[in-house]
Formats: sequence, C-alpha cells, structure tokens
Amino acid sequence: MTRHQHQSCIDACVACADACERCASACLHEPDVTAMADCIRLDRDCADLCRLAATYLSRESHLAGEVCRVCAEACDECAAECARHKMEHCRRCAEACRTCAEECRQVAAATA
Repeated sequence: MTRHQHQSCIDACVACADACERCASACLHEPDVTAMADCIRLDRDCADLCRLAATYLSRESHLAGEVCRVCAEACDECAAECARHKMEHCRRCAEACRTCAEECRQVAAATA
C-alpha cells in the first residue's frame, strides 16, 4: 500500500474532517444547541478519526486499513445523524461523511 494508491481516500478524509469541524462549530450557534449535542459529538469523533486515517495512510502504516474500517463506521454514524437535520452545514457534512466512508471501506477491504 502506497500513499499514492490511496490519495483519494486521504483527500476524502481531510475533506470530511473539515466538514465535520465546520458542522460542529455551526451546530454550536443553532438556537437549540442542546438538540444538536449528538451531532456535535459525532462530528468531533468523526473529524478525529478522519484525521487519524489520513495520517496512517500518508505514512503507509500497516494499521491504516483497520483505522479506515473504524473511520468508515464513524462516518456512517455521523452521516445518519446529520441527515436528521435540515441545516445546510449538516447536509454538507453528511455528504462528505458518505464519500469518506466509501473511500475508507475500499481501503479497508483492499488491506484485509
């Protein structure tokens, strides 16, 4: 596994982490921030895992596939939560999460 082979996954992970951070920040400014607590928590978990996956892929770690498997799960959960909300930032986040989950699943399957 080389960094070049998985550049699209690295890019998706970085984009997803950014979208999740933006979503979490925007959720903190919603009128009922308490209603957004799960979204914020999942955004942060997902962003952290996406950055970790991108890092492991970049350094060509033998653990990258496993990290990508967990990242895909976090992305799926975050996308499902964001899809429950009507805000544009949640829509963009859910889209980025779905893309990242698919990329990560491909890497995890290829390295299993």
